Amino acid sequence: MTATAQRSPAPTRQRLDTLLGKRWVRVTGAVLLAVLVLGAPLNLSPYMVYQLTLVAVFAVAVLGLNVVMGYGGQVSLGQSAFLGLGAFVTGYGVTHGWNLVVTFVAACVIPAFMGWLVALAAARLRGLAIAMVTITLPIVGIPLARRFDEITGGSGGLSVSFLAPPEWSGLASDQWRYYIVVAITAVFFLLARNFLRGRMGRALAIVRDNESVALSMGVSPYRYKVLAFTVSALFGGCAGFLYLVAVQYVSPETLSFHTAINILAAMVIGGSASIVGSLLGGVYYVFVPYVASEIVGANRAAMISGAILLAILFVLPGGLVSLPRRARGLSRRRDDGGGGQPSDDGAAPEDTTTTTAHPPAETTERHER
Repeated sequence: MTATAQRSPAPTRQRLDTLLGKRWVRVTGAVLLAVLVLGAPLNLSPYMVYQLTLVAVFAVAVLGLNVVMGYGGQVSLGQSAFLGLGAFVTGYGVTHGWNLVVTFVAACVIPAFMGWLVALAAARLRGLAIAMVTITLPIVGIPLARRFDEITGGSGGLSVSFLAPPEWSGLASDQWRYYIVVAITAVFFLLARNFLRGRMGRALAIVRDNESVALSMGVSPYRYKVLAFTVSALFGGCAGFLYLVAVQYVSPETLSFHTAINILAAMVIGGSASIVGSLLGGVYYVFVPYVASEIVGANRAAMISGAILLAILFVLPGGLVSLPRRARGLSRRRDDGGGGQPSDDGAAPEDTTTTTAHPPAETTERHER
């Protein structure tokens, strides 16, 4: 009787896992999430709508960094430079009367081209060497932005006003910009998912895990490293466009190394090599400093944010995306009385940038997320 009572939670958990795995449950969850996302700006204050818009902006920036670091295994500390470049290209296009679609394409392509140029040299390097190359991007970018004041507005930055809501929409400016940013973010997340689940994404994972194995399979590590840097820069440029849509202002400080480090921390907190983790990273980037400043004031917000960062990394080394798996592992060990071998669910999350080679089947499963 006692043994039966102790074992009863396991079948319950299995039934729950089976239910969550059903297609209709996933579709229903997706529909409810879409309704929540679309209805949020209609029921929240303008400031909260602005905050949610920034979440989408930085989720794209974090996703771009995840492509090159989480999935590609390369070090990049210059994502803020591509974000700032995309924002300045957008500002230049808007102030000079460019078509909005042309402006968006230029804001993505020009940073991607710059990322490709950097990758041609950086992709041959490893470890600290490649970190030193990418760290120069925000360091050099700020004085360059201040020097070319005809394009960037100099130290004072560039203010623009565009994407006013059409009359037929009946929406306020902040609501209209929210929908534009969320729509573009959804498209880029879908593109990233297809890219990382496809042949190129699998080859990139093999290069990350073991370059020798990649060479033996006819996969060029150099080529795919350059590809990862280029795609990452393209996503950074898109984030820059969205940033200017949301904020309507950009300054040289947008390119700062401080921004790059915060994007990197958001990627680690959300979950490395995880698309969902990139979205959670965007939430962390925007809301943790905001909540910390509300609790302890702006002067101590950085200290609280750092403490939260350390706490999450200590409890969840795989990031927030590993929380459900970690909870299942703890629940299973508790049901077993704390004895026996640790379950796979309680082990270190798979969303880490290790160098252990995975068979092709495991690599494919990694990209299913």
